[in-house]
Amino acid sequence: MIMSDGSLLSNPLVQVLLATSFTWFMTGLGAATVFLTRKVGKRILASSLGFAAGVMISVSFFSLLLPASTNYFSPGVPTWFPVTLGFLLGAVFLGLSDRILPHVHPGYPIDEAEGIQTTWKRNRLLIVAMVLHHIPEGLAIGVAFAASALTYNPASLVAAITLALGMGIHNFPEGMAVALPLRAEGKSPFKSFWYGQLSGMFPPLSALLGFVLVAFFNPLLPYALGFAAGAMIYVAVEELIPECQRGTHTDLATMSLILGFSLMMVLNIGLV
Repeated sequence: MIMSDGSLLSNPLVQVLLATSFTWFMTGLGAATVFLTRKVGKRILASSLGFAAGVMISVSFFSLLLPASTNYFSPGVPTWFPVTLGFLLGAVFLGLSDRILPHVHPGYPIDEAEGIQTTWKRNRLLIVAMVLHHIPEGLAIGVAFAASALTYNPASLVAAITLALGMGIHNFPEGMAVALPLRAEGKSPFKSFWYGQLSGMFPPLSALLGFVLVAFFNPLLPYALGFAAGAMIYVAVEELIPECQRGTHTDLATMSLILGFSLMMVLNIGLV
């Protein structure tokens, strides 16, 4: 059972909402760059997406997989089984969703839409892509704060906060990557900003879902941590890395990925 000491900020649900509001704010902050410029250079976009991929991969390991495999155990079950099964299920879930749900990634023409064929317009396809991308992020935050609340471990709370911080850092270039291509296509600054920040609206919903599931079914915790990690790794490998490697600045994108990974590794090791 999850409890708090009575203060508002110590309430786990409030912590989840604050954490996901921060990631939403960072998404909007990145999207707000459309009010300053009409387009962004390919070098900046490639390095930003590479950095975001590095952050996502790093938090998947240090904030999700490592705690799941070392801190939470199921009686009579091998320690590797829950996190491995959850990881595989998370990747499979995102893979099936990616193949079934019609969507188009930011900056791609509608004829490169993925999923089943549909007559939907590009804006609706873009929204579905945003949902697919950000569900794992919110789920990870919700599960991490549930783990903190269930264990009463200050280190778990710091790990959850670090995860939210990493997702916020990751979401700044994500907001840019959605909004600036739309602005370059001729859409108004406000409309481009709206769709850019829209991608940050979905994590609070999936975070609450992950939090509630783990809070009421405690044994799901290591599985849920693995699931969130598998889903995020899938997004990083299937979307972010290919996008940052599409142009001529592949070395810059790769080094940015390593920098993003290293930053979150330092934060996780140094703060937790």
